[in-house]
Amino acid sequence: MAVAKRKRRGGPAFQAKKLKRNEKDAKTPAKPSDVAEEAAEEERDRIPGPVCKGKWKNKERILIFSSRGINFRTRHLMQDLRMLMPHSKADTKMDRKDKLFVINEVCEMKNCNKCIYFEAKKKQDLYMWLSNSPHGPSAKFLVQNIHTLAELKMTGNCLKGSRPLLSFDPAFDELPHFALLKELLIQIFSTPRYHPKSQPFVDHVFTFTILDNRIWFRNFQIIEEDAALVEIGPRFVLNLIKIFQGSFGGPTLYENPHYQSPNMHRRVIRSITAAKYREKQQVKDVQKLRKKEPKTILPHDPTADVFVIPAEEKPIEIQWVKPEPKVDLKARKKRIYKRQRKMKQKMNSGNAK
Repeated sequence: MAVAKRKRRGGPAFQAKKLKRNEKDAKTPAKPSDVAEEAAEEERDRIPGPVCKGKWKNKERILIFSSRGINFRTRHLMQDLRMLMPHSKADTKMDRKDKLFVINEVCEMKNCNKCIYFEAKKKQDLYMWLSNSPHGPSAKFLVQNIHTLAELKMTGNCLKGSRPLLSFDPAFDELPHFALLKELLIQIFSTPRYHPKSQPFVDHVFTFTILDNRIWFRNFQIIEEDAALVEIGPRFVLNLIKIFQGSFGGPTLYENPHYQSPNMHRRVIRSITAAKYREKQQVKDVQKLRKKEPKTILPHDPTADVFVIPAEEKPIEIQWVKPEPKVDLKARKKRIYKRQRKMKQKMNSGNAK
């Protein structure tokens, strides 16, 4: 089989291709007016990009995770917070035997400078730590009255990843420990501007209200038509326990004097129910003793008969004749029936003979 010959580069076909390219390159350049018109047409046909084209400067990252032993409601609350905060990160559950200082190392590995840590105790009490890692401060709360998004089924709705407004009660500016908590909450719950995972819209608001020495959290949708508020969820109440200077420890800056631990609260409820039971038993014992005591005869009070009207005296009648005895009809009928039965028996026996 004959080997095919290669075409040389200097052949006529190669030279013709070169000539065509040179002819294209040698064309006259387009006028600037035509270029401007084409650019305007392309601009009209182009799909607009996202609104935010700024630079992401605030590099706040929040680590949201929990200890082992949490229930389903706490897990759902944690997932709701992660969904509402696009600048958050997740991690595996931490062992309850580990010390809390380990969380600072976890934050450093995850490149996070804030942390929300849920700590479960006795499978019924939930505590929340808000911390600025690694230098502090940090605050410990008891979480009460938890209602998640799936549980509430509110009519409000918002875009996933949108940035929220933060609304604070005026009472946060009155006391220094509340002012410190306000700054900590702002840095944790506010979504950084131009964050890659966030949307450039503001359509919901987080409200923090102080009532009964507790912080009440609510999430509302902002309706565009009349700027009315419709609740979305979740909702929970934070009961402050302590504020520490360091992250997850250190000197105590503030301790809540109104705080009552869940163990003490349950103990008070048990003591109240036990006191009610003891009171009932004491009443029963007193009643038994009263029944056993001899009845006391009270002396006659001479003033008791002052207003008594004396009855009219009846004449005394002496009965000289003995009264007739009362006839017992039932006994009489029995006697008659007995006689008749005997007579019948005699007659029957006579006929038989």
